[in-house]
Amino acid sequence: MSRVEGLRANSSQFTLERKPFRILGGSIHYFRVPRAYWEDRLLKMKACGLNTLTTYVPWNLHEPERGVFNFEDELDLEAYLRLAASLGLWVILRPGPYICSEWDLGGLPSWLLRDSNMKLRTTYPGFTEAVNSFFNQLIKKVVPHQYSKGGPIIAVQVENEYGAYAQDEEYMAFIKEALLSRGVTELLLTSDNKDGLKLGGVKGVLETVNFQRLNQDDIKYLDGIQPQKPKMVMEYWTGWFDLWGELHHVFAAEDMVAVVTEVLKLDMSINLYMFHGGTNFGFMNGAAAVGVTLPKPMVTSYDYDAPLSEAGDYTTKYHLLRNLFSLYHTQPLPEPPSVQERKAYQPVFIQQHLSLWDSLHFADKPLKSERPVNMENLPVNNNNGQSYGYTLYETTITSGGNLNSENNVRDRAVVFVDKHFIGVLDYKTQELSLPDGKGKRTLSLLVENCGRVNYGKTLDEQRKGLVGDIKLNKRVLRDFIIHSLSMKPGFVNRLESSRHWTSMRQRPSPPGYFRASLYLNSYPKDTFIKLPGWSKGVVFINGKNLGRYWSVGPQQTLYVPGPWLHRGDNQVIVFEEQETDGKIQFTSSPDYGMSVDV
Repeated sequence: MSRVEGLRANSSQFTLERKPFRILGGSIHYFRVPRAYWEDRLLKMKACGLNTLTTYVPWNLHEPERGVFNFEDELDLEAYLRLAASLGLWVILRPGPYICSEWDLGGLPSWLLRDSNMKLRTTYPGFTEAVNSFFNQLIKKVVPHQYSKGGPIIAVQVENEYGAYAQDEEYMAFIKEALLSRGVTELLLTSDNKDGLKLGGVKGVLETVNFQRLNQDDIKYLDGIQPQKPKMVMEYWTGWFDLWGELHHVFAAEDMVAVVTEVLKLDMSINLYMFHGGTNFGFMNGAAAVGVTLPKPMVTSYDYDAPLSEAGDYTTKYHLLRNLFSLYHTQPLPEPPSVQERKAYQPVFIQQHLSLWDSLHFADKPLKSERPVNMENLPVNNNNGQSYGYTLYETTITSGGNLNSENNVRDRAVVFVDKHFIGVLDYKTQELSLPDGKGKRTLSLLVENCGRVNYGKTLDEQRKGLVGDIKLNKRVLRDFIIHSLSMKPGFVNRLESSRHWTSMRQRPSPPGYFRASLYLNSYPKDTFIKLPGWSKGVVFINGKNLGRYWSVGPQQTLYVPGPWLHRGDNQVIVFEEQETDGKIQFTSSPDYGMSVDV
């Protein structure tokens, strides 16, 4: 088609090339789906009758250290945009810099928090300078993929739900200008829930609304602030996220489709958030602080009860939506691609283990410090601090007694005396009793960043590790040795080639790494790992971090993408904090735990 005029919002309906156009969108985040499956997921989207792909851009993955950028492999955004274009999908890009998305710190890099005065999502110079530096790299990659240049991007979102944060009246204008000045020429949008609409807009930018259940007042409000403009639900929540220690959220397919039907009858455009959720691989999950008494981390799965499941399966929602969307097409929809076969591999037994203490020399050089230092301010990663994983704090004690965290543990500390497990400190448990003993002993706190809050007004307070003093018998503890354990690929590779692994005949005591081998003699298929009898930890397969498991649930399985396996021996390493069952089990279907309606 010839490109004369892109997406416009000059009347009550969107137009594309001056013809009426309805956005039938769905969110799939490239960073939550193995690259080998991008095409499969997008073809399934197209076959459902959607015409537009929506994706966030995670700043914290693309700039892991200040000034170090990564747009390769699983993070090749341009390849994702080209793929969408080749399949005939338009794109709404949501580059943030803040994305919420149940993602650590809403996508903001943790190194921003090294500045003790940092004010995220404001025009504080330390923040705007970092945004400018990131956008200098990101936007030049995006600009050539705009509609006006022959690409698929028909609209770009300015920030994300700023109305729910609203800490700086000049901030949204700054982000808008940051996009325009770097060559963004397509339609600009904002996205807020009903309450956020009052504060989240910016002059000259179309406002859209987010919700799950239809409230006519929300639509009237949107009409009132933007008469004679197209109405769009930017995030129609098809399901919901899960938190560790709670139940698995589901949203009935019939209820969901009823709302989508109503939205379409109102002549509105819609984007399904999520169409396909995918997985919070690694340590990248966020945490909730709004609507809960204490911060609670998101689980590893981002299945979201979405129309396409975590592993790319069709659901009842998918089929109902396909039937509905087909009514809005003049041509028959493409046939849905066949589903990937899955396999429940035979259990594998742990062959070797390596204690946490024996693994420390593979990690960064430890820091000696009089006081505890939070994770982000450790002198590691070229002075960008530690972003994710665990930090081990060790000091010498000469007595037992009452250990008090003073609520300075972020988020959870497994406590040892001379390598013997004592208990766990977290937001709920802030005191432990240490046994008496002779002479000098080593007190160790293995502190986990369980995921930074991604939504709400506490973003500036998301430093992790020990964020202040801890006391033994009301006396402040001093003189720590601090080990950064971010468990990045280089560290895992060094572990694999270590000669310190010992056989399981010597009774291992966690915390530590447990190694097994999964041998495949045929083409690898998707599977799920199941770890009954284990407590809490992380699973690596062929060096890739599949994410966290935790016996408290609700999630009981971890998704293993077939493309991350190969014929022959596949190395499985489990880092376990407390107890192990000695074997790793596989299943062909996920277990997200007991469910509850949203």
